[in-house]
Amino acid sequence: MWNLHLVCHACGQEFPPTHRAPFCTTCQGPLDILYHTPPRSQAGEGPGIWRWRNAFPLAPDLPPVSLGEGNTPLIPLERAGEAAGCSRLWAKLEYLNPTGSFKDRGSALLLSALKALGVQRLIEDSSGNAGASLSAYCARAGIQAVVFVPDTAPRAKVRQIQVYGAQVRLVPGGRQAAALEARRAWERGEGAYASHAFSPFFLEGMKSFALEVFAQTGGDVPEHIVFPVGNGSLLVGTWLGLLLLKQEGRLGRLPRLHAVQARRVCPIVAEWQGGEWKPRPGVRTIAGGVAVSQPARRAQVLQALWETGGQAVAVDEVDIRAWQKVLAQGEGIFCEPTSAVAFAGVALLCAGGVIRPGERVLVPVTGFGLKDRVPRG
Repeated sequence: MWNLHLVCHACGQEFPPTHRAPFCTTCQGPLDILYHTPPRSQAGEGPGIWRWRNAFPLAPDLPPVSLGEGNTPLIPLERAGEAAGCSRLWAKLEYLNPTGSFKDRGSALLLSALKALGVQRLIEDSSGNAGASLSAYCARAGIQAVVFVPDTAPRAKVRQIQVYGAQVRLVPGGRQAAALEARRAWERGEGAYASHAFSPFFLEGMKSFALEVFAQTGGDVPEHIVFPVGNGSLLVGTWLGLLLLKQEGRLGRLPRLHAVQARRVCPIVAEWQGGEWKPRPGVRTIAGGVAVSQPARRAQVLQALWETGGQAVAVDEVDIRAWQKVLAQGEGIFCEPTSAVAFAGVALLCAGGVIRPGERVLVPVTGFGLKDRVPRG
């Protein structure tokens, strides 16, 4: 059934695929997949992300838990590109996934693995999108979900989690406090801790983003891909998918991957720039999806930036809101503030000369606007 072992990215400790913690129990580091037989990037016959089943660590005969995720469109953004100073700007509409965010790519793979392992009750912590996604896929798989959510999360996201039948536990104190409470529940034996931030299966599902972009562009991928980054699963998973294509000789050059964070919560940007970021009490960002003070895959994000020649930049709240309106009123794309973070970053990267005139830029629109507080027109 399993074409893998699990290996800690930090200390190298190996674990069997049936290891029930999503992190290394020696050093608490995130786990990666160590394949027995190398994955392959060639597309198959399945729908959505399952076209790329050869790139995933699941046996060919394992029934997938799916809601039709993946195969999201690429569209050009002329007006937004002009506003950003970028003549060749494209968006990949990840909010068209089944639960309205890119997280469905990871949830489909993670729940497929957990169902095969016989898990009946799942524990997760989330600021909203991952909790909604995992709750939906738990409903599909017949698994009970308990989701720990910061009490500052948008009500729309909390209601979406609940409508799938998941039990929501609101936690005061922010995103890290919710993660701590989820881990305590797992330690008490209340269920399997399926942290999307740490899970190697969730991360592997994100490779499908890169493989889709490669197929949709006929192998001529853009020079830059700009991501909003909280824990970094989409950026790191995209990097892993691109590396697979390059290792197979199908991709000549890697696009430059860039990470964008809200200035109010920017631990990765601070480290990239050689500084230090510390949370300030009462200071929050409107972009809840990137409000992660201790990113689980920080080291891999930084490695991906370094190896692809990317950058990490931080943007202000006023620019996040402004770009949410630019996209809605100029392109008909209503995204949540977290997605707007990346577009504000594109403008910053263009102004700084990192993105040069004529270069192609791709941004994932990671979540739908109705999932968050709706701004006034």
